[in-house]
Amino acid sequence: MSNNDTTLNLDNLTPEEQAFRDAMEQSGIPTTADGLKAEFQKLADDEGLKFSNNSAFSPFWRLITSVAITPVLWLIAFIIRFVLPQSFAKLATDSFLDWFAWAYDTERKPATALKGEITFHRDSIGTALTINASTWIKTLPINGTVYRVKVTTDTDFPVNAPSARVPVEAEKTGTAYNLAAGYFTILEEPVTGVTEVTNANDWITIPGADEEDDNSLRLRLRNLFTALGDYHVDAVYRAMIAENIGFRPDRIYFRHNAPRGPGSADAFVLFDAGVPSQGYLDQVNDHIRNQGHHGHGDDLLTQALPETQHAISGTFWINPNLDSEQQAALKTAVEQCIRCAFRENTDYTVTQTWPFSRFSFSQLDKELHQLFPDLRSIKWGQDDIVSDLDVPRISSLTLTWSLEALQ
Repeated sequence: MSNNDTTLNLDNLTPEEQAFRDAMEQSGIPTTADGLKAEFQKLADDEGLKFSNNSAFSPFWRLITSVAITPVLWLIAFIIRFVLPQSFAKLATDSFLDWFAWAYDTERKPATALKGEITFHRDSIGTALTINASTWIKTLPINGTVYRVKVTTDTDFPVNAPSARVPVEAEKTGTAYNLAAGYFTILEEPVTGVTEVTNANDWITIPGADEEDDNSLRLRLRNLFTALGDYHVDAVYRAMIAENIGFRPDRIYFRHNAPRGPGSADAFVLFDAGVPSQGYLDQVNDHIRNQGHHGHGDDLLTQALPETQHAISGTFWINPNLDSEQQAALKTAVEQCIRCAFRENTDYTVTQTWPFSRFSFSQLDKELHQLFPDLRSIKWGQDDIVSDLDVPRISSLTLTWSLEALQ
């Protein structure tokens, strides 16, 4: 049944469901009460059934037709809304889509927890210092959510090192923990000798992932269908990379201009937020390049999508009636929403940056006003960003706030 209609009726059909209904009508199967009633009357007449009281107000005839017609309408609605859509990979959902995946010898990817490294800084060197397992590091609230990672192994500082990278794992599964650098900065409990903690640019070793949703699985199955040939075309490598890193196939881009000579190409992966360390991509390259999973003579190198850095600035006029606490909350939320647009977090529903695209600040204006009604006006300090085979990132974010009432 459609997600927004759980009743057995034929109201508010989707275009696909309407196509199924039209096909049934064209094949001679009535799908309306009047059509079924006429068909039922025709069958009764063909059998020679005669009723002396067949008016619309006849209790007997009304009962007979209702008993016959209503269940048939239920059955037709069930077929149109549920049975037929689940028969096509484009429309199938949940376990039915899993059965389509089985036909391609694949499964829905499970949710996984992020693994990475947090950098600890200390106030003095030359002494022993151990970061104990189960030490928790957290973020400031992001759209009302605090994210935590836990140290997984007792880690000793090198005696003369002012900092150490300590392995951590996210508290829960999901992509929301794949945050950009500088988010994990708070020790839940102070650690003697430690002055600062942070997640660096290359802190992620294994990104967190949500359970693969229907759209992502459906996209991967469509790519697998095009990858069934004997030759290593883009679809084959896209399926191979997506299978290894657990990312959607539409986040993988190719450059075919032989960067390392004939037969060579690059595959670039678009990561949503914190970019994984190179070691993570090295595993993918080892699978393709060194373990024989490539075409004869092929030289394919998988990399993170190149980035362009942009200084973002803007002036924001806000509701002058907000108290200081409300102002602080609004400023933090707006900043985090802008950072979400540049793929530093995933906590807001906002248009994000993409390769081969125009990032529109007027569109961001609209979305910010919808999310935060206390914003009165916004003036950006830069033009739209047009990307090529790259993804725009924030090098600096400068926001100026004004309580001045607009005239």
